[in-house]
Amino acid sequence: MSSSTIDCAPYQEELLDLASTLPKVPRADLYAFFEDSKRLAERLPRELREGLDEFNAHGNADGYLLLRGLPVEPDDELPRTPESSPPPEDRRLLNMEAMLSIVGGRLGLLTAYDQGYGNRRSITVLHELYPAREAHRLSGGTSKTQLEFHTDLSHHARQPNYIILSCSRGDHEGKAATLVGSIRKALPLLSDDVRKHLFDRVFTRGFDAADPEAIARVKPLYGDKDDPYVSFNRSFLTAETPEDIAALDALSAALTAATEAVLLTRGDLLIIDNFRVAHGRAPFTARWDGKDRWLHRAYVRTDRNGQLTGGERAGDIVSFTPRR
Repeated sequence: MSSSTIDCAPYQEELLDLASTLPKVPRADLYAFFEDSKRLAERLPRELREGLDEFNAHGNADGYLLLRGLPVEPDDELPRTPESSPPPEDRRLLNMEAMLSIVGGRLGLLTAYDQGYGNRRSITVLHELYPAREAHRLSGGTSKTQLEFHTDLSHHARQPNYIILSCSRGDHEGKAATLVGSIRKALPLLSDDVRKHLFDRVFTRGFDAADPEAIARVKPLYGDKDDPYVSFNRSFLTAETPEDIAALDALSAALTAATEAVLLTRGDLLIIDNFRVAHGRAPFTARWDGKDRWLHRAYVRTDRNGQLTGGERAGDIVSFTPRR
């Protein structure tokens, strides 16, 4: 299994050269932009290519791969941290958007999702995460409260394999750590009885009152019993019995005990294995001064776990299909 951190500082000039050949206004034609990104991914420095390929093939115990020291603009050359979405269609390409797109092109297909319960932001491939004054407590825009452990889109039949976060600005006080709980570290902390109870235990949730068939069926643990996948989101996994409550509490405690706090700073890019990890984010204080925390986010699908059916392109929007 691969190491969890790669120092990219020695390759900054080479990476800047790659970014400079991408279209300057990515949202003018996202399909063309992602095609160019995938092509450029073949020209990444060898250490990065091999590290990404190893992680893509096997993952690691930590459940993430962190690229540090990527090229980012001087802070005074960056636009103000956004306070509303979506980004302007004519905004020029930022370095950390370029890095996210090239790395994503190496891993698979960058994808947009209809999430099934009404997105709070526009349906797009290139997301932005920043403090929002009226953010929902479960959204990435919240800052004052901890964003609790969850597996992104685990209710979706085409659940993404990876979440990529790239950082143009960190938070002022260095508190907004991404909390990563890997099932490969948490599994040994679970008793045999808890594993048995959670393995292939199906939890259901409806997503459309007008469509009784729009019901997602999610399993907290599934796959290889010795190296399972995890789907964890307490707002979704509604316990129905005392045994459910005890088992989910035990899983939550094990993920918490296995948690690693990854603080993203300028020039960092974090790849989260969305089938092996539940993640969250520590609270922080927004100042609303144009210099608040600003991340770029994208989802990546691969040819594993039924995510692709054939004919897809990077940049596609996937309609909502509940997990069965």
